[in-house]
Amino acid sequence: MNVSEERIGAEAAGLTARPSVKPKLYVVKYWQIYTMVLPGLIFFILFKYVPLAGIIIAFQDYSVFTGILGSKFVGMKHFINLFTYPEFLRVIKNTFLISIYQLVIGFPAPIILALLMNEVRKIFFKKIIQTVLYLPHFLSWVIIGGLVINFLSPTSGMLNDVLHMMGREPIFFMQEPNYFRTIVVTSGIWKEVGWGTIIYLAALAGINPELYESAEVDGASKWVQVISITLPSLLPTIMVLLLLRIGNILDLGFEQVYMLMNPLVTSTGEIIDTYIYRIGLLGGQYSYTTAIGLFKSVIGFILVVGANQLSKKTTGNSIY
Repeated sequence: MNVSEERIGAEAAGLTARPSVKPKLYVVKYWQIYTMVLPGLIFFILFKYVPLAGIIIAFQDYSVFTGILGSKFVGMKHFINLFTYPEFLRVIKNTFLISIYQLVIGFPAPIILALLMNEVRKIFFKKIIQTVLYLPHFLSWVIIGGLVINFLSPTSGMLNDVLHMMGREPIFFMQEPNYFRTIVVTSGIWKEVGWGTIIYLAALAGINPELYESAEVDGASKWVQVISITLPSLLPTIMVLLLLRIGNILDLGFEQVYMLMNPLVTSTGEIIDTYIYRIGLLGGQYSYTTAIGLFKSVIGFILVVGANQLSKKTTGNSIY
């Protein structure tokens, strides 16, 4: 056997020593990409991770005069108080109910709207619709809240004008606790439904048009195409957004509820965020409200992890 044959045999057996490959300095090679990521990384470190050190006051009777190091450690006292205060239990109930309403009614709304907009063939008309639907997203809740209050006004509101034309008495919508949750959910959908369609429209644009052409050749109707092609293609996007939404189920948004709420509807309208503002910032109970925030974060973490595992086993789609 000659030298070349021996070398070939050694290589086949994996005995030939291969030159070691030096690890590449990816940070140096792709420094432009890391430079773009750096501002976001700094933001998360400063405003998400550094403040985690303040969680310790949830286990103390914190005082602004003695500080974290001088405040008395009380253990789980404030967490026990969470479930002994009837007021907090009412707030938890309101938060969960409004969140469920928004999830059941508000989450499918941009999906349905995106499917409808995808069927519009006139580009000019489609752009006008998109502009009108996107516009409320860029308005603050101060403006939206004022529009909602004026729209539902018992004296000059458009809705009560319609009721008056029908011979009915005006309804004080903003002062009736039974209407408040509906108002919150409806106004939230109106403000964000157009903006929420952007991701779904992008996903729809990525569907292979040949699938629809083949379905038309087979005689499939539009409804069958939506059920058999469009929705299955959107399923990964829907599941990821649903999981993220479930993780934030207790974060309803302080601005919206605060702008629409008044003392007459507190019984059905006060949520965790407004409760923390009233008790923590205005009432000075910093340890108690920190415990509430930590409780809310733990619940959100458990929900997103559980939903992610369930989605991974049932649909194969997950966020990690």
